[in-house]
Amino acid sequence: MSLFPYKEILEMIKKYDTIIVHRHMRPDPDALGSQGGLVEILKESFPKKRIIKAGGPVGDLDFLITMDEVNDDDYKGSLVIVTDTANTPRISDERYKLGSMLIKIDHHPNDDIYGDVQLVNINASSCSEIIADFYLANQDELTLPKEAARLLYAGIVGDTGRFLYPSTTPHTMRIAAKLMENDFIPNEVNNQMNVVSQKVAKLTGYILQNLTISEVGVAKILLTQEILNTFNVTDMETSSIVSIPGTIDGVLVWGIFVEQTEGHFRCRLRSKGPIINEVAKRHHGGGHPLASGANARNKEEIDQIVEELTDLASKWLNE
Repeated sequence: MSLFPYKEILEMIKKYDTIIVHRHMRPDPDALGSQGGLVEILKESFPKKRIIKAGGPVGDLDFLITMDEVNDDDYKGSLVIVTDTANTPRISDERYKLGSMLIKIDHHPNDDIYGDVQLVNINASSCSEIIADFYLANQDELTLPKEAARLLYAGIVGDTGRFLYPSTTPHTMRIAAKLMENDFIPNEVNNQMNVVSQKVAKLTGYILQNLTISEVGVAKILLTQEILNTFNVTDMETSSIVSIPGTIDGVLVWGIFVEQTEGHFRCRLRSKGPIINEVAKRHHGGGHPLASGANARNKEEIDQIVEELTDLASKWLNE
């Protein structure tokens, strides 16, 4: 099987009457864009097949897409495809294991090689870009409906930070342009993704006032359950503020540490240069070189993560 088995995956899809597409828990636009975009392509191309989206609630991203109801019986003899999910613990809905065959489609480093077939392109800006490539490689047999184009475009916009991140390539822009040829309104998608609620806007003000920045440009903000409750904001809603520290002059690396109801902390880590995903891996996480996620048991482990980020930033500045 080839490195990018677009044709082979299409042949597998043709063999199954039921196809269930999963993505990662606590979805972002790329998770929903790649999942939903693939589902819409397959529905339009194979109207007699049953194509299902699995994964539960999507929070305030329901303007993009919502999930289907999935029963255990649906998995019998099915093909399961998981998009935008680096490792199995992050797959939303553990029933992905119940299918007859499993395909992984992703753009994160392939540290957890799960599934019967993997289509992993770490050079892609997003998983939505990979799904668009899958369509283009098979466009003689597949159809790209307007809704699929809208979702894939939203996924690319989300994971490239509106085309600002280094992962944006000329190929990314060509894919986005191709998607924009369909009859959806790109600026409507952009505007929907830019809007934040008033409570998140107020939380943004708190972050700007309380962010600490070290001499080497490592920024840190701790969002405890008390703070989240004060602003009536959920963990999922904090995803829209991850890029804010990076807009501040002098910030090189940053972490947003969000306390979970169970007491541990979700760590959203970002960088403008130093490679941070190895730090994330050491703390029950992983991700891209400049955008990763981790988990900290307590504030002491957060301090350890910040210390490791500080060492990285110092070395990077002195190179």
